[in-house]
Amino acid sequence: MPKLRTVVVLTGAALLARRAMRRRIEASPLWPMPALDPPISGRPRSRALRLAVAAHETVADGVVRLRLEGHGLPRWEPGAHLDVVLPSGLVRQYSLCGDPEDTSSYTVATRLVPDGRGGSREVHEGVTEGTTLEVRGPRNRFPLVEAPAYVFVAGGIGITPILPMLRALPEHARWRLLYGGRTRASMPFLEEVEKLAGDRLVVVAQDEDGLPDLDALFADTAQGTAVYCCGPQGLMEAVEERLPDGATLHLERFAPRASAEGNHAFELELRRSGRTLTVPADSTALATIRGALPDTPYSCEQGFCGTCQQRVLAGEVDHRDELLTDGERADSMLICVSRARSERLVLDM
Repeated sequence: MPKLRTVVVLTGAALLARRAMRRRIEASPLWPMPALDPPISGRPRSRALRLAVAAHETVADGVVRLRLEGHGLPRWEPGAHLDVVLPSGLVRQYSLCGDPEDTSSYTVATRLVPDGRGGSREVHEGVTEGTTLEVRGPRNRFPLVEAPAYVFVAGGIGITPILPMLRALPEHARWRLLYGGRTRASMPFLEEVEKLAGDRLVVVAQDEDGLPDLDALFADTAQGTAVYCCGPQGLMEAVEERLPDGATLHLERFAPRASAEGNHAFELELRRSGRTLTVPADSTALATIRGALPDTPYSCEQGFCGTCQQRVLAGEVDHRDELLTDGERADSMLICVSRARSERLVLDM
């Protein structure tokens, strides 16, 4: 059967009334209405900004710093990051490491990962002064909390979210910092960190000193100490294992958390599409779904941006993202990293 079309016929009076209403709307100070970004994690995103790269400079071996300029930019607090949409469309997350009170620019830094997924190489080689980038945020899942004492552990580029925290601490605060890297030359902002920390700093260059002594770092840690760590996965796992009793741990991850239970194959029903797929143990739900539905949206593939969020109708999810709230996890998942705990999941796709 041919598809039916609904045709709305307006009388002359109705047409004149509609035109008059249109003129009143266009005369309103709110016109044109701002475009809204698609929702992230079930919540409206802050409006995306278009910022120009005002500076692109090398600050350590393999590390570049970008200064993105704009006007009236939202303020942020130490620990916050930006979602940066690169010219290729890739979305990557970078910690803000400049001045939170500066509303004319944002500063981020990134290390080149030669065998990575392409984002860092694009920043290093494809982004230049004058490039315009879309950014979303700032967002903060690594805030500096009030505590009687602090221990900071930074590995390489992991110093970026911690640096603004050090600047923000009151003079009377009790804190110490372990800053590690492969070599001193590869450690960004080392000179500033040394001036800020003085004798509260332990620098561990792996080529000179080997691995950091975390047991010595945590010796005599006071009750209630807040431990902040950002760096390679191995470093964060080591800090988790050695965390003293009575201390609280705060981690900043920019890679998906591995499941302690390992992966298993599971069945995936796409209810609206009428398809049932098998997700292999060595693949992801996103990759499997895109094999059947190539237009399925995605971006970061690390469980941070929310682009691939899908509604779950049945089954138990093994959530591995770093974005969704507990409430959101009750009926949705990020299919790029999360998997099934049960043998079968049903998605509203």
